[in-house]
Formats: sequence, structure tokens, C-alpha cells
Amino acid sequence: MCAGILAYHKMGQRLLNYFSDIIPLTQEESAAIAATMHIKLFKKGDILLREGQISVEAYFVLSGCVRQYYLVDGEEKIINFFTENQWVVSIKSFGENLPSNHFLACSEDCELVVGNKEKEEDLYRRFPKLETISRKVMEKVFAEQQEIMGSYFTDSPEQRYLKLLNTRPALFQRLPQYQLASYIGVKPESLSRIRKRLAAK
Repeated sequence: MCAGILAYHKMGQRLLNYFSDIIPLTQEESAAIAATMHIKLFKKGDILLREGQISVEAYFVLSGCVRQYYLVDGEEKIINFFTENQWVVSIKSFGENLPSNHFLACSEDCELVVGNKEKEEDLYRRFPKLETISRKVMEKVFAEQQEIMGSYFTDSPEQRYLKLLNTRPALFQRLPQYQLASYIGVKPESLSRIRKRLAAK
């Protein structure tokens, strides 16, 4: 039991460190965040958000991988992967209380910090500085998503493959090829051809 509590606090400390890297926290602020922190385990295949639902939760990945995708003619079109120390937020749905146009699902077993607006707003009332941190987090998340979406208009599938390989090589060991192919924007057999072509160079 003690080992479980210790592990819980150790994992939760990663989120506090993340916030502290943006703006240093006081002990009181850290304690308030820790007191509202809810860490939840999800299984591979669990759906966090469905198309048409209004997002009421945001997630911070402690371990595992979450994918964001659209469903087009029954086929997944993956646009993002979220792994350790990244936020999973459906920005428009969560921020504007609108139905989501995409899905969020666990590609691996995941350990996530789960937050909601009610907890956030209570913390903001008590500690206004935390609202500044939250705004900076959302700006970072938005910038990352804008960059990814932009690459679909400017990069070829091969360029997207190389960019993913150079920036997040561990994903190639963690995820099935069909998910990587969907993210890059090709069929699995085309991804195999890209790999072979690059290996031959």
C-alpha cells in the first residue's frame, strides 16, 4: 500500500515539475495542485473522447500514448500522438464547450492526470498565478498542433516520416505500423516502401 502511495506521489510530481519549469510554484501552490490531482489508469483501446461529445476533461500523460484522429468513411485518420509529459486537450471543444470533431483514444495502456474546468477554476480563484501557467500551457499545445497541421500542407509523406523519425523515434518501437502510416498520411504498404527506399540510400 505504501509503495503504491509513493509511486502515485512520484508520478504526480512530474506534473508539478512541468508547471514549475514554466513559472516557479510556492509550496502552497504545489500542495493545492497535488490535493486536486486525479491520476487514472486507462487500457489500450479506451476512448477518452468521441466525435460529437463535448470535452469536459484535459489529460496530462504520465505514461503511455494517446492518439487523436478523425473517422473518415470508417477509417482512422490520425493527426497526433501524445506521450509522456504532453497535454491531451481538445482545444476547441474543451475551451468553447462545442462538440468535438475528432476522437481521442489510448494506443497503449496509459496513466493520465485527469483535470476538469471546475477544478481549474477553483484553483484560479485561490491562486491567480496558476491561470497564467494554464494560458502558457494552452499556447504551447496550440502551437504544437498548428505546426503538425501545417506539415500536412507543406510536407510530403516521406518528409513527415523523416520528421517523426528524427523527433520521436521511440514511437516506431511502440506503435503498430498502420497507426504510424495513418499519421504520415499513407497506407501501411506505402510506409514500407518509404522505409525501403530510404534504407537503400
